[in-house]
Amino acid sequence: MARIPLQDPEHASEAVQPIFREIERAFGFVPNIFRAYANHPALLRSNWEKLKAVLIGGELPRALKEGIALAVSADNGCAYCVAAHGQALQGLGVSAERVEALKAGEAGHGFGDAEAALLEMARVVNRDPGGLEEAALARVRQAGWSDAQIVEAIGVVEIFAGFNRFLDALEVEIDF
Repeated sequence: MARIPLQDPEHASEAVQPIFREIERAFGFVPNIFRAYANHPALLRSNWEKLKAVLIGGELPRALKEGIALAVSADNGCAYCVAAHGQALQGLGVSAERVEALKAGEAGHGFGDAEAALLEMARVVNRDPGGLEEAALARVRQAGWSDAQIVEAIGVVEIFAGFNRFLDALEVEIDF
Protein backbone atom coordinates (compact mmCIF):
# COMPACT_ATOMS: atom_id res chain seq x y z
CA MET A 1 0.00 0.00 0.00
CA ALA A 2 1.33 3.41 -0.96
CA ARG A 3 2.56 5.62 1.85
CA ILE A 4 0.24 8.42 0.73
CA PRO A 5 -3.30 8.33 -0.61
CA LEU A 6 -3.68 7.84 -4.34
CA GLN A 7 -6.18 10.31 -5.73
CA ASP A 8 -9.30 8.76 -7.20
CA PRO A 9 -9.79 9.95 -10.80
CA GLU A 10 -13.56 10.13 -10.28
CA HIS A 11 -13.23 12.39 -7.24
CA ALA A 12 -10.18 14.44 -8.19
CA SER A 13 -10.05 18.18 -7.68
CA GLU A 14 -10.94 20.56 -10.50
CA ALA A 15 -7.22 21.27 -10.97
CA VAL A 16 -6.45 17.57 -11.45
CA GLN A 17 -9.45 16.34 -13.48
CA PRO A 18 -8.37 17.71 -16.90
CA ILE A 19 -4.87 16.27 -16.43
CA PHE A 20 -6.30 12.90 -15.45
CA ARG A 21 -8.55 12.92 -18.54
CA GLU A 22 -5.54 13.56 -20.76
CA ILE A 23 -3.53 10.82 -19.05
CA GLU A 24 -6.44 8.41 -19.43
CA ARG A 25 -6.66 9.19 -23.16
CA ALA A 26 -2.93 8.48 -23.49
CA PHE A 27 -2.79 5.25 -21.45
CA GLY A 28 -6.37 4.01 -21.22
CA PHE A 29 -6.35 4.54 -17.44
CA VAL A 30 -4.69 6.77 -14.84
CA PRO A 31 -1.59 4.93 -13.57
CA ASN A 32 -0.85 5.02 -9.84
CA ILE A 33 2.22 7.21 -10.34
CA PHE A 34 -0.01 10.06 -11.52
CA ARG A 35 -2.60 9.34 -8.82
CA ALA A 36 0.20 9.82 -6.28
CA TYR A 37 1.49 13.00 -7.95
CA ALA A 38 -2.09 14.38 -7.86
CA ASN A 39 -1.55 15.17 -4.18
CA HIS A 40 0.44 18.14 -5.55
CA PRO A 41 -1.40 19.30 -8.71
CA ALA A 42 1.39 21.59 -9.96
CA LEU A 43 3.90 18.75 -9.72
CA LEU A 44 1.47 16.41 -11.48
CA ARG A 45 1.02 18.93 -14.30
CA SER A 46 4.74 19.63 -14.73
CA ASN A 47 5.70 15.95 -14.73
CA TRP A 48 2.93 15.08 -17.18
CA GLU A 49 3.98 17.88 -19.53
CA LYS A 50 7.61 16.80 -19.35
CA LEU A 51 6.71 13.16 -19.96
CA LYS A 52 4.64 14.11 -23.01
CA ALA A 53 7.45 16.26 -24.40
CA VAL A 54 10.22 13.73 -23.92
CA LEU A 55 8.79 10.21 -23.88
CA ILE A 56 5.71 10.61 -26.05
CA GLY A 57 7.03 13.43 -28.27
CA GLY A 58 10.53 14.14 -29.46
CA GLU A 59 12.74 12.81 -32.24
CA LEU A 60 13.96 9.49 -30.90
CA PRO A 61 11.97 6.34 -31.65
CA ARG A 62 9.48 5.55 -28.87
CA ALA A 63 10.83 2.00 -28.44
CA LEU A 64 14.34 3.35 -27.88
CA LYS A 65 13.08 5.79 -25.24
CA GLU A 66 11.09 3.04 -23.55
CA GLY A 67 14.29 0.96 -23.62
CA ILE A 68 16.19 3.75 -21.91
CA ALA A 69 13.42 4.07 -19.32
CA LEU A 70 13.55 0.32 -18.70
CA ALA A 71 17.35 0.20 -18.50
CA VAL A 72 17.53 3.14 -16.08
CA SER A 73 14.73 1.73 -13.95
CA ALA A 74 16.33 -1.72 -13.84
CA ASP A 75 19.66 -0.18 -12.81
CA ASN A 76 17.84 1.77 -10.08
CA GLY A 77 15.82 -1.23 -8.92
CA CYS A 78 12.41 0.40 -9.48
CA ALA A 79 9.97 -2.50 -9.86
CA TYR A 80 7.08 -0.21 -10.88
CA CYS A 81 8.94 1.36 -13.83
CA VAL A 82 10.56 -1.92 -14.86
CA ALA A 83 7.11 -3.50 -15.10
CA ALA A 84 5.56 -0.47 -16.85
CA HIS A 85 8.27 -0.04 -19.47
CA GLY A 86 8.75 -3.75 -20.05
CA GLN A 87 5.04 -3.95 -20.81
CA ALA A 88 5.22 -0.81 -22.99
CA LEU A 89 8.10 -2.27 -25.00
CA GLN A 90 6.24 -5.50 -25.59
CA GLY A 91 3.22 -3.45 -26.67
CA LEU A 92 5.49 -1.81 -29.24
CA GLY A 93 6.47 -5.23 -30.60
CA VAL A 94 9.73 -5.77 -28.69
CA SER A 95 10.26 -9.42 -27.77
CA ALA A 96 10.15 -10.63 -24.18
CA GLU A 97 13.73 -11.87 -24.66
CA ARG A 98 14.92 -8.37 -25.58
CA VAL A 99 13.06 -6.87 -22.62
CA GLU A 100 14.71 -9.37 -20.27
CA ALA A 101 18.13 -8.59 -21.75
CA LEU A 102 17.61 -4.86 -21.09
CA LYS A 103 16.60 -5.62 -17.51
CA ALA A 104 19.78 -7.68 -17.12
CA GLY A 105 22.00 -4.83 -18.29
CA GLU A 106 22.57 -5.98 -21.86
CA ALA A 107 21.79 -2.57 -23.36
CA GLY A 108 22.52 -3.45 -26.96
CA HIS A 109 20.70 -6.77 -27.15
CA GLY A 110 18.33 -6.63 -30.10
CA PHE A 111 19.13 -3.02 -30.96
CA GLY A 112 21.34 -1.79 -33.77
CA ASP A 113 24.79 -0.39 -33.06
CA ALA A 114 23.59 3.24 -32.99
CA GLU A 115 20.77 2.48 -30.56
CA ALA A 116 23.06 0.37 -28.39
CA ALA A 117 25.55 3.26 -28.16
CA LEU A 118 22.81 5.63 -27.01
CA LEU A 119 21.45 3.09 -24.50
CA GLU A 120 24.91 2.56 -23.04
CA MET A 121 25.44 6.33 -22.76
CA ALA A 122 22.11 6.58 -20.92
CA ARG A 123 23.16 3.91 -18.45
CA VAL A 124 26.47 5.70 -17.81
CA VAL A 125 24.66 9.00 -17.22
CA ASN A 126 22.26 7.30 -14.80
CA ARG A 127 25.00 5.57 -12.80
CA ASP A 128 27.48 8.45 -12.76
CA PRO A 129 26.32 11.69 -14.40
CA GLY A 130 29.79 13.19 -14.19
CA GLY A 131 31.29 10.02 -15.63
CA LEU A 132 30.23 10.64 -19.22
CA GLU A 133 33.59 10.87 -20.94
CA GLU A 134 34.23 12.84 -24.11
CA ALA A 135 35.20 9.62 -25.93
CA ALA A 136 31.80 8.06 -25.12
CA LEU A 137 30.01 11.19 -26.26
CA ALA A 138 32.06 11.16 -29.47
CA ARG A 139 31.04 7.50 -30.09
CA VAL A 140 27.38 8.44 -29.76
CA ARG A 141 27.82 11.32 -32.20
CA GLN A 142 29.75 9.06 -34.61
CA ALA A 143 26.83 6.63 -34.43
CA GLY A 144 24.74 9.39 -35.99
CA TRP A 145 22.94 10.96 -33.04
CA SER A 146 22.51 14.73 -33.04
CA ASP A 147 23.04 16.91 -30.00
CA ALA A 148 19.25 17.34 -29.72
CA GLN A 149 18.80 13.56 -29.68
CA ILE A 150 21.56 13.15 -27.08
CA VAL A 151 19.83 15.74 -24.89
CA GLU A 152 16.51 13.96 -25.41
CA ALA A 153 18.03 10.63 -24.32
CA ILE A 154 19.54 12.23 -21.23
CA GLY A 155 16.14 13.84 -20.60
CA VAL A 156 14.60 10.35 -20.51
CA VAL A 157 17.25 9.36 -17.96
CA GLU A 158 16.47 12.46 -15.91
CA ILE A 159 12.72 11.83 -15.86
CA PHE A 160 12.96 8.18 -14.94
CA ALA A 161 15.69 8.57 -12.33
CA GLY A 162 13.31 10.99 -10.60
CA PHE A 163 10.23 8.82 -11.14
CA ASN A 164 12.12 5.80 -9.77
CA ARG A 165 12.98 7.62 -6.57
CA PHE A 166 9.46 9.05 -6.19
CA LEU A 167 7.77 5.67 -6.67
CA ASP A 168 10.15 3.78 -4.41
CA ALA A 169 10.10 6.38 -1.61
CA LEU A 170 6.30 6.32 -1.52
CA GLU A 171 6.01 2.56 -2.20
CA VAL A 172 3.51 3.11 -5.00
CA GLU A 173 2.00 -0.20 -6.10
CA ILE A 174 2.18 -1.62 -9.61
CA ASP A 175 -1.29 -1.24 -11.09
CA PHE A 176 -1.29 -2.92 -14.49
